[in-house]
Amino acid sequence: MSALGACSACGRFGLRPHLRVAGEIGADGLIPSTDRFGSALADIARCPACGHMQLDPMPDEAMLVAAYAEAQSDAYIEEEAGQRATARRALERIEAHVARPGAILDLGCWVGFLLAEARERGWRTVGVEPSEFGSSYAREQLGLEVLTADLFSAELERASFDAIVMGDVLEHLVAPADALARLRELLAPGGVVWLAVPDAGSAVARVLGKRWWSVLPTHVQYFTRGSLATLLTRSGFDQLESSTAPKAFSVGYYLERVGGYSPAAARALARAAGAVGIAERMWAPDFRDRLAVVARPTVRVTPSAEGSPSTLTA
Repeated sequence: MSALGACSACGRFGLRPHLRVAGEIGADGLIPSTDRFGSALADIARCPACGHMQLDPMPDEAMLVAAYAEAQSDAYIEEEAGQRATARRALERIEAHVARPGAILDLGCWVGFLLAEARERGWRTVGVEPSEFGSSYAREQLGLEVLTADLFSAELERASFDAIVMGDVLEHLVAPADALARLRELLAPGGVVWLAVPDAGSAVARVLGKRWWSVLPTHVQYFTRGSLATLLTRSGFDQLESSTAPKAFSVGYYLERVGGYSPAAARALARAAGAVGIAERMWAPDFRDRLAVVARPTVRVTPSAEGSPSTLTA
């Protein structure tokens, strides 16, 4: 896709060059714990109409699918306590919009900690994860039903899920509108989706520019609050709530991420945290640059033959 291609959020043409960040995947591949800040698989273009940002040109989708299938990293497993705490906060927001726990689908579930937490809260759980490493861990270590597949190839029953989770997934997809269309097919009547994405319109993202820690080889879309709302509306969803969504990790993990800017500083900070006994302490700083949204398919009134409202359809 050239800079004259269509915006992934609003569909308009006329993307304009924004940030020069083209680089390589790196030796570790497309893993969630990468610290290759300021490098992506192409330069970033911006839509002047809605403010959405995306890679230009867009990477080959088949290449991305293959790379995610090979992704493996123990980093999030070592951070299980924080991952589960973050998952519980997401589930609380979902449960505020459903009558009771039913069937929940986690698309891009990685090693399955959110599904494990959901199961403990009474949900019937299914996961989809393209990584053989992540999906195998979820099945073998946590006893979860997780398919090794991507969103579009997974064999799932239509209209069967009361909630669908896509946490830190939409920014990885070449065609996010197609993904939301797939979610509409899978949701049961009255079901909700919970989405979380990095917020490229946040103050910290604007200040750091191409050195923002969410400019990564794994990301192909860069949503703002406005462009995500535009995509949801265009895809037939009503936004029920939005909020920032900080993630919990150990202090040591966060300090190690500083290595994406300065390896020497990261080592020094990690040593200092270990020396004072806080390296293992859980921390969830809210930089206000991760956005979470709960949405539901738009309910449309279908007129009867006489022209008066008769049925509601999602």
